[in-house]
Amino acid sequence: MRTLPATARAYLLCVGFTAVLCAAPALRSGRAAPWGTVVALAALYALCERLARRPPMGRTGAGAFFPVLLAAAFLLPPPLAGLVAVPGALASPVERSPARVRRLWHAARLSIAVHAASHVFALGAHRTVTAPDFPYVLLPAAAAALAFSVVSALLDGGILVTAERSSPRTAWRAPLLGSLAPHLVHGLAGLMMAVLWHSTYGPVAALLVLLPMYISCWVLAQYHRERAAHQATIRALVQAVDIKDRYTRGHSERVGRASVLIARELGMDGDRLEALRFAGILHDVGKLGVPTRLLRKNGPLTPQERRVIELHPEYGHEMVRGIGFLDEARAAILHHHERLDGSGYPYGLSGHHIPLFARVVAVADAFDAMTSTRSYRRGRPVAAAVEELRRCAGTQFDPLMVGALARALDRHGWHPAVTADAAGAAGAAGAVGDVPDDLSGNVPSGALPGVLPGVLPGALRAVSPASQGVGTRAPEDSPRRPFPGPRGGTR
Repeated sequence: MRTLPATARAYLLCVGFTAVLCAAPALRSGRAAPWGTVVALAALYALCERLARRPPMGRTGAGAFFPVLLAAAFLLPPPLAGLVAVPGALASPVERSPARVRRLWHAARLSIAVHAASHVFALGAHRTVTAPDFPYVLLPAAAAALAFSVVSALLDGGILVTAERSSPRTAWRAPLLGSLAPHLVHGLAGLMMAVLWHSTYGPVAALLVLLPMYISCWVLAQYHRERAAHQATIRALVQAVDIKDRYTRGHSERVGRASVLIARELGMDGDRLEALRFAGILHDVGKLGVPTRLLRKNGPLTPQERRVIELHPEYGHEMVRGIGFLDEARAAILHHHERLDGSGYPYGLSGHHIPLFARVVAVADAFDAMTSTRSYRRGRPVAAAVEELRRCAGTQFDPLMVGALARALDRHGWHPAVTADAAGAAGAAGAVGDVPDDLSGNVPSGALPGVLPGVLPGALRAVSPASQGVGTRAPEDSPRRPFPGPRGGTR
């Protein structure tokens, strides 16, 4: 408790005191109160919380049994309904310390939310829910579930504002929007429990409502486990690339983030958005198939060495061919070095023959290459990088993608401190970037050993006419580069 800011401690005390005030009238209810229903629902919720938080559900199961709390709001007076949440909240496992404070906070928050839901329901429905009343209590039940969601989100947002100094808009908007639909579903399930509780079949029938809730919770847990396995696979591949080519640490993660910014501007969401993020993160995974001596070579590349390096999109595509969940991302990994005018590689595709994901990743890749700082030069300002992308739009980049990135940056800004792992944060400041300041195509004389712009990811591949001689190393991400490639086109 002492580690929390003073404002957070005061806020927690106020919430706890409010919860006590809400529950205080229950002590004056006497024997006439339905204490049997209170004890039964409280024990049921505590048991469900323990089961939901155990493997294989873990944190995924948290909150899956709110229908029990909402059933209490429909069946009991507000002071008694608020008590139902307390035992389960106090007995639930806590992953972070201080555990005691977190349990008390969880109990107080839920108690107040259930108390509010019960008050709202009491305004529009009879205190006892019976089967004939079922169609008429849908509206007050929905209002009660909405009250539960709003109060819970407001209390959660308050602790973020006071303890973590989050902005009120961020702290309250995201929890409310994310929980509104699930809580409305929980409200319907809780209403079904309440109706069955007072039916001729008794409380045992109400337990049948929890069976599909448990099954859905289990299915959701399996989905999250599979998703976590996917994330671990992606992370391992990205870290392997970072280890092999230490000068680009964090680049893949930033390209993934820039790709998502573009995709959202284009109206993508759901699985396609996730696949595009994977495409940006894994676009350079083929560098694992390139000899390390070439990636870290200090000096000019020979034409043969350049041809080997330019195979990395094909290497990457072969490496991820069997990973089914990548979907469209595989095409982006293979074609992110294609150019709109057909002078790119590996296949010289042009225009809309280049896959959509590849055109997105090409712009994101080039943007990060220009704005990243390397050991021998500082990254370009965001505005300068966007202007360069616009200059090359129509010949090298898809203008639609460039415009989408520009709009996204105007709206959200750019925060380049994204690295592939926690350890990479220290090295990110001087790690990534592929475009010399003057875009002349010449590597600065102060470049450190292993700095190889010709093999690092990016789409702005160019050398100036002065640096087109055989053996001269051309930065892969410079826009001006009529370099003759081995397949007869410019590369």
